[in-house]
Amino acid sequence: MSAVKIFAGNGSRELATEIANSYGKPLGNSTSKKFSDGELSFSYNETVRGCDVFIIQSTGPSDNLIELLLMIDAAKRASAKSVTCVVPYYGYARQDRKDKPRVSIAAKLMANVLQAAGADRLMTCDLHADQIQGFFDIPVDHLVSASIFVPYIKDLKLDNLIFAAPDVGSTKRVREFAKFFEADMVVCDKHRKRANEIASMQVIGDVEGKNVILVDDIIDTAGTLTKAANLLKEKGAVSVRAFCTHPILSGNAYENVDSSELEELVVTDSIKIKEGVSSKIKVASMSELFAKAIRKIHDHESISSLFIQ
Repeated sequence: MSAVKIFAGNGSRELATEIANSYGKPLGNSTSKKFSDGELSFSYNETVRGCDVFIIQSTGPSDNLIELLLMIDAAKRASAKSVTCVVPYYGYARQDRKDKPRVSIAAKLMANVLQAAGADRLMTCDLHADQIQGFFDIPVDHLVSASIFVPYIKDLKLDNLIFAAPDVGSTKRVREFAKFFEADMVVCDKHRKRANEIASMQVIGDVEGKNVILVDDIIDTAGTLTKAANLLKEKGAVSVRAFCTHPILSGNAYENVDSSELEELVVTDSIKIKEGVSSKIKVASMSELFAKAIRKIHDHESISSLFIQ
């Protein structure tokens, strides 16, 4: 069987190091440089010929995407047997359809460029929309953060548990959590004036005397989530916690979280966050989940055991 080699892009180096450690081997040696005008260059400092190469890089900022494309191209030109992109956070996923005239379907464009660069497989977690898997003509391993969050929630040992969707778009994700815990769910229905600005919100369902857990895939400015938390508390919730996979946390997100009614916000390390800024934010690592998935993919085994049943 061909050897596994794991490499990290600059956007996910800490997570990649933890994944490699969980897998049981060191990160591969590579060099990424930037010219004075911002142009990136990349090279592998060891052979990858005939190897199964796994490249770990979230694709949020544009530099991360360009670096990932260079890493794929370099591996293919160096005769790697296969190239799997391990993308903990798949950037541009929120632009997955034409919701108004004359806009790009950026999630599909990202799929096109990754495949054009030579990716043989994509491994990711909690895509903004499940149908993005269909944008690819290569295998996509779509992991879920539930396997990380569910044990955490169990350890809380909360009574009168109820799950909440911060908006209508996250109801499917929340329903799966509620079903697993045999709990009820409510929905916070919001109306937006424009992106990142909420005009109004209302709770569909009863949270009186309940310990509420909000679940979402992305937390950006934290406007929707914190408004939902505050509203749920007003409606009689005993406590409100939030579990979000991808902590973009842009703008005033940290301040919004700290000043909200949230008891805690639990996120993953798919995106590196600022450390020591907020005592409410807890980070659960994805390293073991991805390490197990890499091993199973390399051994041609099913990854279904990694999902909460």
